[in-house]
Amino acid sequence: MAELRNAGAFTLLGVACLTIMVGCVIVPGLSEIAPALGVSHAASWLVTVPSLGVVVFGPLAGRLIDRFGAWHSLAWGLFLYGVLGAGGVFLHGFYAIMLDRLLLGGATAIVMSAGTGLISSFYQDDARLKMIARQGMSIELGGVIFLFIGGILATLSWRWPFLLYLMGWVLLLMQLRFVPHPVAPQKSEVAKTPVSGVLKPVYMAALLSMVSFFTAIILIPEYFHQQGIGAAETGYFLSFISLIAVIAAAVMPEVMKQLGGHRTLIIAFVCYLAAHLMFSFAAALPIFMLGGVLLGCGFGLSIPLVNHMTVDHSEEAVRGRNLAYLAMAIFSGQFLSSFMVFIPGNVSWIFSGAALLAGLSCAFLWFTQRKQSSENMPST
Repeated sequence: MAELRNAGAFTLLGVACLTIMVGCVIVPGLSEIAPALGVSHAASWLVTVPSLGVVVFGPLAGRLIDRFGAWHSLAWGLFLYGVLGAGGVFLHGFYAIMLDRLLLGGATAIVMSAGTGLISSFYQDDARLKMIARQGMSIELGGVIFLFIGGILATLSWRWPFLLYLMGWVLLLMQLRFVPHPVAPQKSEVAKTPVSGVLKPVYMAALLSMVSFFTAIILIPEYFHQQGIGAAETGYFLSFISLIAVIAAAVMPEVMKQLGGHRTLIIAFVCYLAAHLMFSFAAALPIFMLGGVLLGCGFGLSIPLVNHMTVDHSEEAVRGRNLAYLAMAIFSGQFLSSFMVFIPGNVSWIFSGAALLAGLSCAFLWFTQRKQSSENMPST
């Protein structure tokens, strides 16, 4: 197998940034971008429809990866990401814009799944776990960096943030130059194997983690506005949460080695539970800050780990498909988090509802761990 050098590893980590960038680059200028595109009545959909696109096109993305390989799929995914992302600036009207954003989500599904698939091809065991942890760090750092750059570009013109989608083409050129072709897996009947029972709880954990995380991300700006805290301070706080997630992702491999995958996921949801309770009952900003630390820890411990667990429990011939299902679960959670605002009551009640969901997630993971342990126990 060809060796992946540092430049190639950097390229794959850059690819990971595109997954969170798909929606966030236009957020700072959303109030100007939506009217300019003729969708002022559906501004929030510009951010959420790509997530729906990942869910809709996820199965197709997985089959493409399994048939044509992760390397070729990533190349086409990066090309389409640049075309559909930057091309949106030339469209106008609800149906054209939303179709473009939906298809952009499909390209994102290919990029996300194929990128992780290539990492799994070039790295094994502890090296793979560490690389996937770095991938999780890159996702969060990408959010911080591209939100910042997107905000600067939005001050120049509503069109300029769309240029950031051309990072897909930059990374495509880097892939062609620095990422070699991995050895293709042999075709076999295992490609027809259905999703294993071990992976179904992993997908559910990914979905629940994203609901828990993005519920807070959606509600915090509203809560801060009610408290008289400005938009700049809100942005600083959200960036702070992302940086905590980066740190948590960095230590996740060591935590997993000590406790195992399921226990680490349970700790992540305990962090979510405590964070939402603090957000719900916080009477002072320092308590809210502590909640932000716990929220970042929950994300950093869970999302990189479900990536690793999916790779670890997947036969190579169906790895692309399983990673696409994981992408569907992750973006389904992000999409479903928007419905948490329909919980009756004020913001504190919604935070309490998110805390209840995190608590139920802990119970689900504990029960799943016990069930799998009993099934794996040798009979006497």
